Amino acid sequence: MEFLSQPWPWYVAGPLIGLVVPLLLVVGGKVFGISANLRHMCAALPAPEQLKPSFLRYDWKKSGLWNLVFILGVAFGGFLAVAVLGMPDAGASISEATRSDLMALGLTDFSGMVPAEIFSWSALASPAVLLMVVGGGFLVGFGARYAGGCTSGHAISGLADLQLPSLIAVVGFFAGGLLVTFVLLPLILG
Repeated sequence: MEFLSQPWPWYVAGPLIGLVVPLLLVVGGKVFGISANLRHMCAALPAPEQLKPSFLRYDWKKSGLWNLVFILGVAFGGFLAVAVLGMPDAGASISEATRSDLMALGLTDFSGMVPAEIFSWSALASPAVLLMVVGGGFLVGFGARYAGGCTSGHAISGLADLQLPSLIAVVGFFAGGLLVTFVLLPLILG
């Protein structure tokens, strides 16, 4: 149990994640991605077909059921890990340089998985936090749809399949992350 409760080194976790792509392709001709589940869930909603947009009129059981089962497995695995292994101190693994940068932005609670100063119901009373959480959530959802997939789909499956649009999307993800981290976040929280 001790081995399972510690973070795995990159040279173990990376290849295991990397093996998901060929396994899915070889076993069933499937492409890995998480954001497609939102479409499958909406297509599965019980509504008359004529009321659904054409984007949601397809046989979701044939093309998306495996993906929905996969994401349920991810959620169940996360729940099981916390229930069996407990919740280790997530803040303990934050580097000192990151900790000092976050403190300079006014974030001081490193006891949970995410900063409570941003991700809590009371924090939503702040316009800056509301903008980050709601606006950021909208932009992530819109971006995943506009880019034709999420970060995991493009970075894991798309790059493994040598797709140029995935390379462009991943470069955009990293550039956007750097822009938010070093420009927008200090402006919003500072």
